Amino acid sequence: MIGRKAPRKSEEPEIVEPKGFDDFELRLGDTMRGERATMGKSLLDVQRELRIKAAYIAAIENSDPSAFDTPGFIAGYVRSYARYLNMDPDRSFGQFCEESGFEVAHGMSAQASVIKKKNESKVGHKGKNADPFLSPNTPFVPAGESLLSQIEPRAIGSTLVLLALIAGIGYGGWTVLKQVQQVQFAPVEQTPTVLSDLDPVNNIPRLDTLSDAEFSAPTADALDRLYRPQALDVPVLVARDAPISTLDPRTVGSFRQPFEPQMQVVNTVLRNEELVPRVIEIAAPQLQMVAVRPSWVRVKAADGTVIFEGIMESGQSYDVPAMEEPPTLRAGESGAIYFALNGEHYGPIGSPGSVTKNLAMSIDLVTENFAVADLSEDEDLRHYAEAKGLVAD
Repeated sequence: MIGRKAPRKSEEPEIVEPKGFDDFELRLGDTMRGERATMGKSLLDVQRELRIKAAYIAAIENSDPSAFDTPGFIAGYVRSYARYLNMDPDRSFGQFCEESGFEVAHGMSAQASVIKKKNESKVGHKGKNADPFLSPNTPFVPAGESLLSQIEPRAIGSTLVLLALIAGIGYGGWTVLKQVQQVQFAPVEQTPTVLSDLDPVNNIPRLDTLSDAEFSAPTADALDRLYRPQALDVPVLVARDAPISTLDPRTVGSFRQPFEPQMQVVNTVLRNEELVPRVIEIAAPQLQMVAVRPSWVRVKAADGTVIFEGIMESGQSYDVPAMEEPPTLRAGESGAIYFALNGEHYGPIGSPGSVTKNLAMSIDLVTENFAVADLSEDEDLRHYAEAKGLVAD
């Protein structure tokens, strides 16, 4: 059977007529943005007050339902935002559905489900994950610049020159430091020999391990060198001649008389004593320890070092060393020990048969604590003084 063909429509070109200044299409997003601008609110202010994401607010203004995760909440979001802008909620939602093509789905349908399929057809002209805060096309967020766009080619050359300069200065400083610390060895004609392979201090025995027989007291010459009078800082000088008015030409100079030999000798001695400058302090008189009978004695320094120890026989003497701190004496037979000072004897230091301990041997203490000995009371002391020529026979 041959059917009737439908008449073919005439394909005529669409005529575009010019529009006037008031002939324009006012969309829902333009109205909402204008109301929001009138209230002076930004998207972040609306988000803070309505508790709706700013991305959802921008999607409502752009009529983009694909930006919502759950399509079932779109109607509530649109009405809440329209009510916030003092607009008619139902009319605003109807215009949103008309512009975006959104339809309210049944609650049990797949379109109202939160979980959407991967091959779900997208509604609108934008994707689902189009976030206005991350998209570079949003008008209120500036597009971010890449890292390479922030690097200037001219800065790369300057940086390389600076790094090369720092490396050169560091290498030069390291080279100079290496040259300064380097030790140069020069050959010698004679090969050095090892003088000692052992520590010489190890062969010296300790004083506390020595016995009385192994210990030897220092000699008098060594103590004299150690405790001799110290030199004065400023020498004491005496004028060579007296005032010219007191000089006698007969005693000094070329006109002195040769017939006065005794006076000449005396004047020469006196003059020589005055002319010699004194550069050391006057030494104190020598203090001696004298034994008129056998007695055991021990002399210790202030630090406890034993200076002299032994049995002094009759007629022996010991020169007490001059130290900063006077040495101490321990004697077994105190009645036999005396001190000799300037030709006189002081003592004895104790009664016969007694032991004297820790007696300080200094000139001041000896002269203060002991009187000048009477030679008639000790026969041995008198014999010792006669032997030394201190008492006339």
